[in-house]
Amino acid sequence: MFFGYRRPSTKRGHPAGLWIFGGGGPNRPISTSAQMMTAASSPFAMDRSFPIASLLRRRAGSANRFYPSVFVSFAHMKSPPLNALYAFEAFARRGGMTAAADELCVTHGAVSRQVRQLEERLGVALVEGPKTRLRLTEAGLDLADQLTTAFRTIETAVGAQDQAAAVLRLSCPGSLAMKWLIPRLASFHAAHPEVQVRIAESTAPVDFRRGGYDLAVRVGRSFDHEAMEATPFMRQFHGPVLAPGLLAGGRDIRALLADLPRLQSQSYPQAWREWQANAGLTLPEPATTRAFEHNTYMIEAAAAGLGAAVSPWTFVAEDLAKGRLVAPFGFAATGSSYGVLRPKGSRNKAAAGFRDWLVEQGARMPPPAEIAARG
Repeated sequence: MFFGYRRPSTKRGHPAGLWIFGGGGPNRPISTSAQMMTAASSPFAMDRSFPIASLLRRRAGSANRFYPSVFVSFAHMKSPPLNALYAFEAFARRGGMTAAADELCVTHGAVSRQVRQLEERLGVALVEGPKTRLRLTEAGLDLADQLTTAFRTIETAVGAQDQAAAVLRLSCPGSLAMKWLIPRLASFHAAHPEVQVRIAESTAPVDFRRGGYDLAVRVGRSFDHEAMEATPFMRQFHGPVLAPGLLAGGRDIRALLADLPRLQSQSYPQAWREWQANAGLTLPEPATTRAFEHNTYMIEAAAAGLGAAVSPWTFVAEDLAKGRLVAPFGFAATGSSYGVLRPKGSRNKAAAGFRDWLVEQGARMPPPAEIAARG
């Protein structure tokens, strides 16, 4: 059995289509792969009106016969719309209709309609649960995995044909991106003007297959993972910082910290407790605690004199150098490092270049004592 394409003929009124030729004679049986063909593997599987699979199943028991040719018009090849597949894959990868809509620059309702139409087209439920907490069914998980892999394969294939321009997708904690990475990014662009860097804020566990990233920056003590290549590029230190004006009067710093409102980030509320353990100090519980959603908000609050905050020194290095903040206790090592992660075996040249640039930038950072001294 083999396939052949026929071009359209307007003169004869013949449509474009595909001929399926049967195997012939006792010496040319239909192949086992053809006999085992199912609706799921057929290129016409999306069109239930075309009975290729059942046709082959009927013939499976008599492979030594000759079968006449069968013509299939392209008009019967009704695959799901590509937009519906893109919308569903984005919903599955981003974990919600709103996030998918933001990525695709369409409305929440448009994504919802595309997913619903895809379910109707395939005749299977892909999502379940209440509208505000939709989750993937088993069928949805299987389809999402295959679509993500397929889209990434297409993207890689197309990207390999255009080495003149590249888009690097980086997942990075927001505060590190704002306070340390972006201020240094001009030097990378100067060395690699052909690379566009797109930064997405995240501290979640990295899943390159679902996330669509080329690289990720995370903080940790160990980055061992069988599917990832990890390169630590900068050690992490942390310590209390506050506005210089709060030190006026020569008060004992421990007594001052006990009286000041204690600022903390909701994303890492254990910072004060961990710093005391790393620094070997014990402070009394504060009378007032003020929480902020992000480290960047917390740092700005400290610079405005609203209290004292424990911050990674990479986030406050420039503020210390400019005199906006002071670090009276210096900084203690956390035992963690910043690491850049990428899929194991990746051949992305832009990602490798960015990784090397991060290692270089990390090596150029002065130690915390120098930063504190300039502050």
